[in-house]
Amino acid sequence: MRIGVMVGPEQGDTHRKVDRMLKDVEWAESADLDTVWVPQIPTDFDALTAVALMGTRTSRIEIGTAVVPLQAQHPVHLVRQSLSTHAALGGRLALGVGPSHHWIVQDMLGLPYDKPAKYTRDYLEVLGAARDLPGSIDVENDTFKVHNPLDIAPVAPMPVLVAALGPVMLKIAGELADGTVLWMADERAIAEHIAPRITEAAEEAGKPKPRIVAGVPVCLCAPSEVDVARERANRILAEAEISPNYQRLLEHGQAKDIGDMAIVGDEDAILAGFRRYEEAGVTDLSMRLLPIGNTRDELVASKYRTREVVAELVKELR
Repeated sequence: MRIGVMVGPEQGDTHRKVDRMLKDVEWAESADLDTVWVPQIPTDFDALTAVALMGTRTSRIEIGTAVVPLQAQHPVHLVRQSLSTHAALGGRLALGVGPSHHWIVQDMLGLPYDKPAKYTRDYLEVLGAARDLPGSIDVENDTFKVHNPLDIAPVAPMPVLVAALGPVMLKIAGELADGTVLWMADERAIAEHIAPRITEAAEEAGKPKPRIVAGVPVCLCAPSEVDVARERANRILAEAEISPNYQRLLEHGQAKDIGDMAIVGDEDAILAGFRRYEEAGVTDLSMRLLPIGNTRDELVASKYRTREVVAELVKELR
C-alpha cells in the first residue's frame, strides 16, 4: 500500500497559505511518502494550479487532485490543463475528478445536477480519448460533441481516478478510469462494497487492477486523548456527512461518522490502522493529518509529532 498525505490551503493570508503548502509538500517528499493529494476546496485555491506549483519544489513524489469537480469546466479545458500540468511535473500527476455534490454544483455554481453518473460517463469518454489518443479529440455522446485538435502528448501515462461511492459510479470508474478516490469510507465499506464492485468492472473491461485511494484522518496521541481526537475530527471534518451520497456510503460500513473512521492513538495503533485499510483492499492511503491541542502552538506541535511517526512507519510498511 502506498502512503500519501493531503496538502491543501489552510487558514491565513494568501502568501502564508502558499508558503505552508510548499513546505508541506517538501516534507512529504523528504519523508519518502508516495503521493500528495490536493483537495479542490470550493472557496480556495485552484487544485491543479497548486499541483503545478508543488512540482517546482519536488522531483519524485506523485501529486494528485482529490478531486476536481467535473461540472465546473468543459472536458477539453480540463484535458488541456491537466496534461499541461502533467508535463510540467515530468509525468507525476494523478488526476482525481468527480461529479461533486448538489450543494456545490447546484447551490454554489447554479448548474444542473441531473444524472451525475451519466454526466461523468460522458465526460470520461472525452477525457479518455484525449489522454489515450493525443492529436485530436473526436467524441460524440449524449452530452458532448467534441472535435478538437490537441497537440499535447502525455510525457507518461496519466492516471485518472474518479470519486465513486455507489454501484453505478463504481462501475463507471472501473470501466473508464484507473481507480477511485474515497472519503468517508471505512474498512468494511471498502472491503465489502467498494473494492469488489470496482475490481469486477475493471476486469470486465479488460483493465488492470484499479487503484483505491482512501482519505483517512490520522492523529498521533496518547490513549487518553483518543476521544479528544475523534471529537475534533467530527468537529472540523463532518460537513460532508450531510451529503446523501456519503450517508449511503456510511450504511455500508461500521463507522457512524468521520471520527469513528479516524486512525488515532499511539504508534502501534496507527500502524494497525494502516494495515486494516491495506487488508480491506486500499492501494493508496491518503492521510488527513489531524492535530489536537488548545492553542496554535499545541496544534502545530501535534502535527509535527504525527508527521515524525508517520515517516518512520512508511519505512516499516515497505
